[in-house]
Amino acid sequence: MKRRSTLSSVATAAVLSVALALTACSSDQNDSTATDSAGDDSHMDHMEHMDHPADGGPAPEGISEAEAPEYPVGTEVLLTADHMSGMEGATATIAGAFDTYTYSVSYTPTNGGEPVSDHRWVVQEELADVGDDRLDDGATATLEADHMAGMKGAEATIDSSTDETVYMVDYEADGMTMTNHKWVTESEIRPAE
Repeated sequence: MKRRSTLSSVATAAVLSVALALTACSSDQNDSTATDSAGDDSHMDHMEHMDHPADGGPAPEGISEAEAPEYPVGTEVLLTADHMSGMEGATATIAGAFDTYTYSVSYTPTNGGEPVSDHRWVVQEELADVGDDRLDDGATATLEADHMAGMKGAEATIDSSTDETVYMVDYEADGMTMTNHKWVTESEIRPAE
């Protein structure tokens, strides 16, 4: 009987670990994140980063590089965004600066994860078959972005948008090095001190 109870405990722990991993990386306070419901923040911060690739990869095809960005590639900056744990206040290096429309979106992951609200950000070039015109709030589009597990192919609703310069950044948070992190808008950056 004791062996069955031990196996049951192990199975329960495994299911909880998978469920926590699927709750996602995230965007900001409005997103569904594992850190909101768990007491062990350091463990959950690590899980959050595991769901988000350490290397965001290249910018999407067709995106236009900004001609005269406020923060050129190679500039050291401070992040004011709080899309992920450890991001706000982190020192970052600009890896790319682009002119496009940038969207906050809500979607349900294709892998069965919990719905994500107000994910910041995806760019026009990461939405399937939407053309070049800015989408209205409330419009829907299929995500081509693959920032997190279950994102690519999900149907998303546009929550808001901006046309300010958008950046890819390299930074360290919670002991993890993030390269080509997508995306941070110009208003979420300030000069390094």
